[in-house]
Amino acid sequence: MKALLPLLRRHGATVFGLILLVAAIWVVQREFRNLSIADVTRAMSEIPPFALWLGAGLTVAAYLVLAAYDWLGARYAGRPSGWGRALVASFCGYALAHNLGFAAVSGAAVRYRLYSAWGYTPLEIGKVIGFTSLTFGLGGMALGGCVLILEPEVLPWLGQVLPHWILQLLAIPLFGVVLAYILLSRFRRTVTIRGHVVELPSTGMAIAQSLLATVDVAVTAAIFYVLLPDVEGLTFIRFVGIYLASYAAGIVASVPGGLGVFDAAIVIGLAPYMGAAEVVGALLVFRLYYYIVPLFISGLLFAGFELSQRGGRLARFNALGSGAMPLEVPAMAGLVALGGALLIFLGSLPVDDIDQWVGYETAIASQFAGSILGSLLMAMAFGLARRLTLAWGAALFLLASGALFAWLRSEEWWTWGAFLMVAAALATMRPAFYRNSRLWAEPLSQEMLLPLAAVAISGMALALFVNASRLQDAYWWEVVLAAGAPIQLRFAVGSTVLLLLVGLIRLLRPARIRPAPYDDAQRAALEKLGGTLPPKADGVLWGEGGRAGFAFSKAGQIWIGYGDPAGDARDAISAIWRFRDLCERNGARAAFVSVGPAYLRVYADTGLQALPDPKAPGRFVACHAERDMTVLMDYCGAACGA
Repeated sequence: MKALLPLLRRHGATVFGLILLVAAIWVVQREFRNLSIADVTRAMSEIPPFALWLGAGLTVAAYLVLAAYDWLGARYAGRPSGWGRALVASFCGYALAHNLGFAAVSGAAVRYRLYSAWGYTPLEIGKVIGFTSLTFGLGGMALGGCVLILEPEVLPWLGQVLPHWILQLLAIPLFGVVLAYILLSRFRRTVTIRGHVVELPSTGMAIAQSLLATVDVAVTAAIFYVLLPDVEGLTFIRFVGIYLASYAAGIVASVPGGLGVFDAAIVIGLAPYMGAAEVVGALLVFRLYYYIVPLFISGLLFAGFELSQRGGRLARFNALGSGAMPLEVPAMAGLVALGGALLIFLGSLPVDDIDQWVGYETAIASQFAGSILGSLLMAMAFGLARRLTLAWGAALFLLASGALFAWLRSEEWWTWGAFLMVAAALATMRPAFYRNSRLWAEPLSQEMLLPLAAVAISGMALALFVNASRLQDAYWWEVVLAAGAPIQLRFAVGSTVLLLLVGLIRLLRPARIRPAPYDDAQRAALEKLGGTLPPKADGVLWGEGGRAGFAFSKAGQIWIGYGDPAGDARDAISAIWRFRDLCERNGARAAFVSVGPAYLRVYADTGLQALPDPKAPGRFVACHAERDMTVLMDYCGAACGA
């Protein structure tokens, strides 16, 4: 049992998220068994034009409210920002983080990249990030408390069993958290959380923060609500309760945009009021408004920002030179992954007239090609995030193949054009992919597995939905053997299950990175290469070739490497990445102290931010600044906030 505890700590959240995803597809299949694409298309066509325009306007309002998060956060940090910068930081941070799902493209990382370029110190950026992260939670609690007071029966199962006054009492702890936060800001200036001193905002700002967050959640829910048909009994307050519960389920699952889990929960919550076709039609438009369109707009904004920061020197991009925190590669990896998801979805959909001009066998092959190309692109996105040279070349070929696939299926020009645009942008970034490691040798992280699983399961759900009329009595695990299942559906479901099993096996396999003990022999080897020799250390980590290494120590959840890896430059890059993987496999976060400028780009690629080292002028501390900055304050001293 003791041996299982570390495994549960590292992978418990991921496994729970996968369980929610599998449960979601079961719900989707049950609810959609008698539903067809024609039903959904009809439901979408029946959404009034006024509702569509109102939903679009509410989407703009929702992102303006989110911009106010950053505007207030900058004032809380003592460095007021203009509305323009607040809007860019908030819009890019939320839109990219909601859709892409890569840890490196989190809202905190995007904000850190933007605010650091605007001259904010790490301490100021940390305050902005903390302020914006807390704000949404306050709104959810405040609005959730209002729902329980006004519509307590909205709670599933409990609403039909317990008296309303008991359910209304559940609002007290929700309101209590918000009220306690405001009162603390009135009577105390700081609080200590896990040993870290956190400065509270003023009382007026805390009240404004809570009200702003409540408005944000209400406006976002209103986007969805106005797209639904008018039905008796579904008041806006009641819908907000259903929306909050569904959104919370998506957050718990930790998949981008709550894909699959949020959708299944909202279908269940609205089932007593309307048919699945109406819910799915409104859901698709909601995702288009709130997720897809903002993603492309924010992607263009962020790409423009990155180009402006490089001053037109993109062609001379040096993978080992810049110390800035680069996010263009993770963002590009996310776009490639989205391309893979699109191909998986297209491969799940039949084309009615394609066999009339290419033949039945070729039409079936096109179904297989979409699933295969999509799965391979998802794998290449993982390789791009790891800066692998092989993944760069393979992704270019697969993107071009995806464009050809979409063109042969007679998809809209913007569909295959998007693949070509992503390929053209990726082609300009060749120097950013400098690792020659094998793709299979790279460890699969939890953050990569969940988006992959979400896309695979959603693709399988779409394939089941398209063929629902043929498989009304078959559950999803029976599809591969069902007599009435089309061959392409069997392939889609079987390959998806295989993909998920391989992913789980790779995630749970034992770590193969074994550090050496910090003994006399290892000290002598490091000394010969000119490495840093601390008085005490917990081990020495060498690169894949054993030609470069460094000593490191464990400080709780942060493992600290001493100096740059000494030895061969290429193997030093390998050692830095291996240290990142070693820390991840052990539930820790990597950091380096007293490093030089030579490998700042590599540290940044692994998700670390370089800060001036106060104990060694001209040297740097590389850490997860948005998460570990306060933890490393004892080492960094005043320079971390300077």
